[in-house]
Amino acid sequence: MDQVLYSTPGNPVPENRTEGFFETHDGLKLRYAVFRSSAPVAKGTVVLLHGRNEFIEKYYETIRDLTDKGLWVATFDLRGQGNSDRMLKKRHYGHVRRFIDYEHDLDTFLEKVVLPDTRLPFYILAHSTGALIALSAAPYLTTRIERMVLTAPFIGLAGQPASAGTIRRLATMACVLGLGSYPLARRLKEKPFRDNPLTSDEVRFERNVAIGEAQPDLTLGPPTARWLLESFKTIERVTAPNHLFSITIPTVVIAPTRDTIVPYIAQERLSRYFRAGQLVPINGARHEVLQERDVYRQAALAAFHAFIPGADAEVSEEFEGFGT
Repeated sequence: MDQVLYSTPGNPVPENRTEGFFETHDGLKLRYAVFRSSAPVAKGTVVLLHGRNEFIEKYYETIRDLTDKGLWVATFDLRGQGNSDRMLKKRHYGHVRRFIDYEHDLDTFLEKVVLPDTRLPFYILAHSTGALIALSAAPYLTTRIERMVLTAPFIGLAGQPASAGTIRRLATMACVLGLGSYPLARRLKEKPFRDNPLTSDEVRFERNVAIGEAQPDLTLGPPTARWLLESFKTIERVTAPNHLFSITIPTVVIAPTRDTIVPYIAQERLSRYFRAGQLVPINGARHEVLQERDVYRQAALAAFHAFIPGADAEVSEEFEGFGT
């Protein structure tokens, strides 16, 4: 495929970038991009991890916000979604065989792309499922990641026709019966703006809908039983006190208080045992706080920039010899 990243009206691709594909441990091709800041001093690199059914194009606005502040951004589409290789012939099923594969992919991305091609120090900004991946991998990232900011981490599930416990039991039964690659529900129907649980910003909502309409192969339908079961098992593990105690990377959890997908109370509970973590509520925001109205989005970005100082910034190669 010649074109790697896509533009739509009102959502152009940021400039000063490198894009391509990297290969995972099990032979998949995952799409990535590195966006460089034009600032003479690089304050570090933000490794941006997406949520389920997200892709690089959805984060162009946030990428520009970060590069304008002197940060580089390195990001990739998770396996099985966006323009990365899909896991099943029915490509719109959201599937993963093992949750740890996401962690292996992050490790490969750091080794093959981030370490050789970007600037120290390294930070993580992760949303929802991406934040669950970061929480799971955090004990092994201590020597590489300086700080993490997690928005609405996927550590609980609400707003579904059945309870989380019932969904887990059904997913377990489906996997035992050899039906793990099938979803528990029919193809998801996109909700109109007035009913959506993601954002109260109509302009950003419609912008994201337009991306999916222009490039429908970037989008996903419902998750499979295996994806759900693997996620529930990971949530149970990462929210256990012994796992949270093992995380030493300083972390901020940005928690939207009107999140009807990941309950705010679950995010608040996480902070009680998370010795390296600090909870920052965004009052009134919905699940996708970086796609929210300016009043909420700017509060989240302010928390991010207050926490990510870039104290050990490198001088970009283009300016070596001209700086301090």
